[in-house]
Amino acid sequence: MTTWPQWLPIREDLQSLSPYGAPQIENVIHLNTNENPYSLPPEVAQAILHRVTEVVSSLNRYPDRDAVRLRTSLAEYVNSLSGTQFSSVNIWAANGSNEVLQTLLLACGGESSQALGFTPSYSVHPLIARITRTPWSEGFRGDSFELDVIDAIDQVRRKLPKIIFITTPNNPSGTVTKFADIEALAKVALENGALLVVDEAYQEFSEEPSAVRLLEKYPNIVITRTMSKAFAFAGARVGYLVARPEVINAMLIARLPYHLSTLTQAVAEVAIEHRELLQAEVRALVSERNRVAIELEKSGLTVLPSGANFLLFTGFSSTSEQLWRKFLDAGVLIRDVGLKGYLRVTIGTSEENDRFLSVLHQVK
Repeated sequence: MTTWPQWLPIREDLQSLSPYGAPQIENVIHLNTNENPYSLPPEVAQAILHRVTEVVSSLNRYPDRDAVRLRTSLAEYVNSLSGTQFSSVNIWAANGSNEVLQTLLLACGGESSQALGFTPSYSVHPLIARITRTPWSEGFRGDSFELDVIDAIDQVRRKLPKIIFITTPNNPSGTVTKFADIEALAKVALENGALLVVDEAYQEFSEEPSAVRLLEKYPNIVITRTMSKAFAFAGARVGYLVARPEVINAMLIARLPYHLSTLTQAVAEVAIEHRELLQAEVRALVSERNRVAIELEKSGLTVLPSGANFLLFTGFSSTSEQLWRKFLDAGVLIRDVGLKGYLRVTIGTSEENDRFLSVLHQVK
């Protein structure tokens, strides 16, 4: 626990918290933060540089505070994947999906709006709830970390939250919630006057249909996405939300002025224009994910089925912390996610994955 100086008036309810983050270590293979391992293709990088030179002369002016052009591009992208008919009024973009979530809770959370999430899941959800003074109720997944929809509905009816979080594919497990189960939860949430927030940060790596297809029938669904993973754009910090216009309008009240820079908007638009080239990398990662999963199982380990760009595995003889340290000592950084007996590995390039598997055979 951090000891805060007396002159710093940090909120009492935040004093016991630690900043979110993963270890940042140099001179190792990084397979711990679910990044896309591929650099942007030269064609995309050149297009981004060209676009930046076009907009750099206008940096003395504020950006388009509503990011209409980017939101229109994102709507077209979502439509191309899911056969929907969204427009810019259904999209809101920000500096990563975490800012999207925080703004949503600033607008719709607070002390009178309890939030419910099914753990283990993305640890930033309860953190953002606490920061925005939104009471957090911890629901639970089964032993396999999959969401039992009947049990989840029962938890909703007992706890009566106003905001419900589902992460699918789930982080850290990679497990996928079925489309029909999301619809069942959306129906119960609507009956209880609650928003259902579906965090789809890894959706492009999954074969399950996106929850965006439910938005026409269920106005209380909010889908959050990121360009960090499928677009190899983690350093650009672009996330977005798909929702009814009323949700977007509520978030506009809580947003920071001019929160998304001119440069960020411009480079994101270029990435979306080149989405077919970038999506080829997604297919390569899915193929590598399946290969690594098979090799882990051949080694006698248990691997959870994953619809994301990472794998959660168990069945090793040493503790999670001990095995994590052995990998690090061998130059491979994976993730100890705090689940006893489990470790998570991000899918890297084929060469990085070969190195991970080679170390595994040495240390497990």
